[in-house]
Amino acid sequence: MRCASYCTGTAYNIKELYEALQTKAESAHLYDEVAFISLSQEHTMCIFSYGAAVFWGYTQAEEKIALDDISNFLSSPITNIQEDAFVYEYGPETLIDEEEDRIILQSNDPLLKISLSYGLSQSVKLSNFEYEIDQTIQSTRHLPAELSQKGKISLSRKKISQHLGKLFSQKNSINLDSYALDTPEFFWKRPRFEPFYQQAVEFLDIEVRLNILNGKLNLVHELYEMLSNELKHAHSSFLEWIIIILIVVEVVFSIMNEFF
Repeated sequence: MRCASYCTGTAYNIKELYEALQTKAESAHLYDEVAFISLSQEHTMCIFSYGAAVFWGYTQAEEKIALDDISNFLSSPITNIQEDAFVYEYGPETLIDEEEDRIILQSNDPLLKISLSYGLSQSVKLSNFEYEIDQTIQSTRHLPAELSQKGKISLSRKKISQHLGKLFSQKNSINLDSYALDTPEFFWKRPRFEPFYQQAVEFLDIEVRLNILNGKLNLVHELYEMLSNELKHAHSSFLEWIIIILIVVEVVFSIMNEFF
């Protein structure tokens, strides 16, 4: 069977979404920032407030229909939807077969599926951050070469300030929106399910990827800081030349007044 996770936007209005779907569901539960909706024993979905959804037992076509149905509750949808998919089956114990990209469930317990879904949803949320930073890196890749070849860059101070602001906003989204990537509060009350979440986190290398992403952010930030300082220096030099020229003009006029 298929298990797929999606990041489609910034946030879902989880309470309104839950109220709309629970009447159509065989069973439904709202836990903290996740809504668990079961349409049948093998058609279940976990929808997270931070703009991610995980489907269990759906076909890819059914997933697209379901995402379209809940899109009215989504704020700030993204154009580049992040998606990841695995197969799952039932077995004697819950584990993730890394070689086969296969999830094995010990039971159909909703809390078990939610625990694994937290890790899967965080992974696609992180994939969206990775995509945004990669786009930023691509847009700045030419700047160091331009500076070394021409001794100046084509960006204005205002443009660089805007890029720095965007970069700071991205860094805040990754590190301050901790609910999206930290260990969820869901497990504070249900600690026996946390090991299943940790299995998914380790399988998807979330901590490693987060460290790499922060490293990339720091490099881009250093680049913009360097460019900003270069422009400040150029602006200061320009002002110094204006002052020198004004002084020379004043001296020339003083000499002219003295002798003529």
